[in-house]
Amino acid sequence: MTTVPSAFAAAVRTDPTRPLLTWYDDTTGERTELSGATLANWVAKTANLLVDGCGLGSGDVATVDLPPHWQTAAILLACWSAGLSVETGGTGKGDVAFVGTGQAAAAPDTFAVGLHPFALPVRDLPAGVTDWVTAARVHGDHFGGSAAGPDDLAYADLTQARLCERAGAKGLPAGERVIYAVTPAADVLDWLVAPLVAGCTMVACVGADASTLERRAGMERARVVSL
Repeated sequence: MTTVPSAFAAAVRTDPTRPLLTWYDDTTGERTELSGATLANWVAKTANLLVDGCGLGSGDVATVDLPPHWQTAAILLACWSAGLSVETGGTGKGDVAFVGTGQAAAAPDTFAVGLHPFALPVRDLPAGVTDWVTAARVHGDHFGGSAAGPDDLAYADLTQARLCERAGAKGLPAGERVIYAVTPAADVLDWLVAPLVAGCTMVACVGADASTLERRAGMERARVVSL
C-alpha cells in the first residue's frame, strides 16, 4: 500500500462486518469493538466535515492533540482521507484542530473530542470550540472526495508513501489479528498505521500488563505483538 487511506479501504473491503479495531482501556473499563463498516462510517462523516464543513483539503494541516483512542483513529484516518497532513500535539500550526475537553480554540475550526465510549457529545464548550460528534454526525456516510496521493504529506514530514514504508518496516504478521499494549504517548505510526499497512485487525489495549494481554489474546483469538 502506498497511502494510509488505501490500506484502510483494503482492510474494510476484505470483510466490512469483521471487527477491525477493538479498543480496551483498563483504566476506565472500556471495551469498544468497531467493524470495518462502523469505523469507515465515522471516517467518512469526519472527512466530509473537513471538506464540506470546513472547506479543507490537500495541503491543509490538522492538529490532533488527543491520546490514542478509537475516536482518535477515526479522526486521523479522516484527515488522511481528506488529503490533510497531521501534526500531533498542540503545535498551533493547524488549519483545523481536534482537542480534548476543556481545551481552548487552537485553530480556525476547533473540535472537542470527549473520548466517551459511546461517543456522547461534549457539553459546556469554550468559545470557538465545537463538539466533534455533533458536527460529524450530520454529514454523509460516504466520502467521495479526491484520494490522497503517495506524495502528499501525511504525518510530520513524512509523505503517505514514506509513512506506509516506515509502518511496513515494523514487520507485523500480515493479515493476522494482533493484540498489543498502547501507552498514552504511543506514536500513531505504531498503534494505528503499522497494523493497517500489514492488513491486520487490531486489539489495542491501554493500561494492560503482560499477563492481561496474554489472557485477552486467547479471548480475542489474537497474537500478542510488541510495537
